[in-house]
Amino acid sequence: MLVATPIGNLADISARALDSLREADAILCEDTRVTTKLIRHYGITNTLIPVHDHNEQDRIPSLIARLHNGERLAFVSDAGTPIVSDPGYRLVRAALQAGLAVTSLPGANAAITALTLSGLPPIPFMFLGFPARGEARKHHFASLRAQEQAGLAATLVWYESPHRLCDTLDTLKDVFGEKREAAVGRELSKRFEEMVRGSLAEVAAHFRQNAPRGEITLLLGPPPADDTGAQDLDQALTEALRTHSVKDAATLVAGMVNLPKRTVYSRALELSRK
Repeated sequence: MLVATPIGNLADISARALDSLREADAILCEDTRVTTKLIRHYGITNTLIPVHDHNEQDRIPSLIARLHNGERLAFVSDAGTPIVSDPGYRLVRAALQAGLAVTSLPGANAAITALTLSGLPPIPFMFLGFPARGEARKHHFASLRAQEQAGLAATLVWYESPHRLCDTLDTLKDVFGEKREAAVGRELSKRFEEMVRGSLAEVAAHFRQNAPRGEITLLLGPPPADDTGAQDLDQALTEALRTHSVKDAATLVAGMVNLPKRTVYSRALELSRK
């Protein structure tokens, strides 16, 4: 069974989750040091088995064997709902393929908590895990911007580390513009909980002056109603296609709109067929 645990405040765990941890034959956990604090707080004495990104695949055969023998195993991550940017996916897939029953006990989740506090449109939203680094991060953001120009309109949600937050905010400004609405949730459910809201420029300036600490959830609002990105891209491509091949038009326009060439090429190909 997958058991959601608190994202900060230890009181944020359900009675059902605590009963499941007590009754399990063993608790699979991302970090035994973290989970030990939780179970000791509630007087739970149970066997802990570390299962994380580096050993999950190797442990799967023995864990599946235990499940086939009728044992009940509870799976927790360091905080929040297991598998969501945490280990466990490979084990769950293996259990399902083996015909074993898997259940999930709902509870805390940092992405959902931040979304409800952000003041940004909650539906639709996309959770995207942790952003990449360096040029890969910029390319990822540019791809998302291109998707917006093709019709995507959703609040985007990431987890981020404190020491990378400012650089990530700067890259978001470069790709989406300084005026885009954003929010950053920090230390959610804990004593020093903070939710910073405003434009990307305002949020970035706040954290340049106040070094971020703790667990971070980053949110970017959808494009505003008057966003003309999609129309601007199509107009530029239409003009370029009058005198250039699809490939050359895509190369020319990609440099103008700061989007990946392959994304612009796909759109140019669609327009040329029309």
